[in-house]
Amino acid sequence: MVGFDDNLMAIKDKLCGNSSKLQVIPIVGMGGIGKTTLATKAYHDPSINENFNVRAWVTLSQDSSKEKVSSSLVCAMENFVVGRSNESNEVKVFQALKGRKYLLVLDDIWSTKAWDDIMMMFPDDNNKSRIILTTRLSDVAAYPDSCSHLHEMDLLDDDQSWNLLRQNIFNGKEDYPLELEIIGKEIARSCGGLPLAIVVIAGVLSKVDNNRASWEKIARNVKSTIAKEENGKFEEILSLSYNHLPRHLRPCFLYMGGFPEDYDINIPRLVKLWVAEEFIHDIRPSSVSRSLEEVAEEEYLADLVKRNLVMVTERKSDGRIKTCRVHDLMRELCIRISRKENFLVHVTDKGIPVENLRRIFINRNDLNCLANIYRSTTRTVICFMELNKDSYKDLTYFRFMRIICILSARCDMSDCIASLCVEDFNLFNIRYLAFPYPTKIPPTISNLLNLQALIIHESLNECKQSLPTKIWTMKELRHLICYRFGELPNPPDEGASSGYGLENLQTLWEVTNLICTENILEMIPNVKELGICYTIDNREKEYELDNLVRLKQLERFKLTLSYPLDVWKGKNITLAFPKTLKWLSFGGWSRPWSEMTIVGSLPNLQVLKIKENILRGETWETVEGEFLELKHLMIKGSKLERWVTESNHFPKLERLLIHQCLELRNISNDIGEISTLELIEVKSGLKSTAEWAERIQREQRDYRYDVTEVRCLNLSFLVL
Repeated sequence: MVGFDDNLMAIKDKLCGNSSKLQVIPIVGMGGIGKTTLATKAYHDPSINENFNVRAWVTLSQDSSKEKVSSSLVCAMENFVVGRSNESNEVKVFQALKGRKYLLVLDDIWSTKAWDDIMMMFPDDNNKSRIILTTRLSDVAAYPDSCSHLHEMDLLDDDQSWNLLRQNIFNGKEDYPLELEIIGKEIARSCGGLPLAIVVIAGVLSKVDNNRASWEKIARNVKSTIAKEENGKFEEILSLSYNHLPRHLRPCFLYMGGFPEDYDINIPRLVKLWVAEEFIHDIRPSSVSRSLEEVAEEEYLADLVKRNLVMVTERKSDGRIKTCRVHDLMRELCIRISRKENFLVHVTDKGIPVENLRRIFINRNDLNCLANIYRSTTRTVICFMELNKDSYKDLTYFRFMRIICILSARCDMSDCIASLCVEDFNLFNIRYLAFPYPTKIPPTISNLLNLQALIIHESLNECKQSLPTKIWTMKELRHLICYRFGELPNPPDEGASSGYGLENLQTLWEVTNLICTENILEMIPNVKELGICYTIDNREKEYELDNLVRLKQLERFKLTLSYPLDVWKGKNITLAFPKTLKWLSFGGWSRPWSEMTIVGSLPNLQVLKIKENILRGETWETVEGEFLELKHLMIKGSKLERWVTESNHFPKLERLLIHQCLELRNISNDIGEISTLELIEVKSGLKSTAEWAERIQREQRDYRYDVTEVRCLNLSFLVL
């Protein structure tokens, strides 16, 4: 069974395990990934059959009830069912299983309520009985036993995909036309590792001539061919996941279908777009006040991931999701549903319909297609391709736009600052405005009274983005994000007391030479993410960083000094941070290691990044009672030579990254005794540091099952 051997062995090990208690074995994964196939192989395996007195299989559905399940089980176990005719089926099932060692398969369960309804039918007689449960929903899989390890199905890799395709077409024979191998592998790869898609397309290929021309014709339209095959049965299977979505999640999922194929979707950007589209509502009020962006990430996105509709591709240092993507075939489903419901349209070079387009996702290198659109209905334009400056004129015709998001700029532009005349826009409803490069922002931007997010994705030639004084009047602003803003304009003298200020601002990232006066911080009282870079232009001023404690909502803070250390060594700088801080990055500062106790005392700090000669001194000696919540620690470009610590000084540390530390020769071995430690990464450092990490891993094998992963990168650059 191609791609399933390891999975089958794992399930069989659990079925024949030593535990005498009744165990539920959950198999979880997206639709079409092979959960039922795996359960079938295990259920019919001869070595498994002989271990159980009673076996029964029941397939549930989205509308399954206790009565339907019990009736199906009675039929499946008719040789064991005894009892009076007036007894309920639930009682009959219980009596049939009582005292017997049984194996049940509950295939395709959709809710925790379904388990609650039927669980009392299954007795636990400490006789090694087992229940296999298959589901697309991670929370359902974990529900019967929160301590049980979920068996999560992975997509097939390219080789496994080709082998499965070849096996289904040629019945495992090796004597197939070799000219078909290259195009066959391309077709298999187009299925995205989804076994059901591979089996479906194999059925199509088995009906055509085994020559290159026939296969190339199929290869040009793999996804549409799969969707239409077998009277749409494949699409029906995938659609079950969409149909089971609560109403509030459907627009969020369909929205992701507008992104290009195999595109890693940036989560901070995505949740801001969802908020601007008004998809997000705090449907589960909690005692802790949360922003809509937090609700989007913690509730909406997390739910889509649990339902295996979204694949996580990268996580941040704090464990939150950084990027994700939608499987190609699920994306095709999104596009078809979106087109049918007029939710959005994905535009390529194939043309575009011109009426009633509410959301337009453009994957071509100009916006000329917008000229033919009926503009009064369009609310969103998101463009992924590199654009020239002339393309922007078409945006000026839209009067009801809410979102303009341009993600790429032409790299051959002669100017690093493009001309964007906000004066020409009549975009009163605009909420989200994002461009790929710095642009002149005039005072009239304050006319955009509903603007929530102003985002400049990158900077060409490191130009700083300037902001007008009128920015302080934009009450709805939630996010000001740029590779590098210039200095913030001084607010009016009367400040927050006269109605000026950005009370809704959550993100200010990253601003140059911010002087943290009480007046300035009163204007941004609820900011959660703040990035500041100090340059040599500001070396004579005091930064007043001790006032940061006034930011009672601050959770992420990045502090960078981008001028030589000797310029500011004599400055008297007091550091103080609010207790709410969870993520902290220092860069370029030169402070004594003893001051790290200020950072270590932060009660909620989970991520700490120390970069580029930030701390002075040869030795860092930690103490107990600090860094109590720290999970991620990066030390990069430090002149540290000796690190003295103990395992209880970092009780929750999970990831330790030591990068470019060319003088670090002595590190306490106690770090290896931190029970939560998952990863040590040494990059471009001393060879002795890499050997220290590898030695810790070897020693852990004597007393730990889950040893720490060790990565030693760029070994050719390690200094001996």
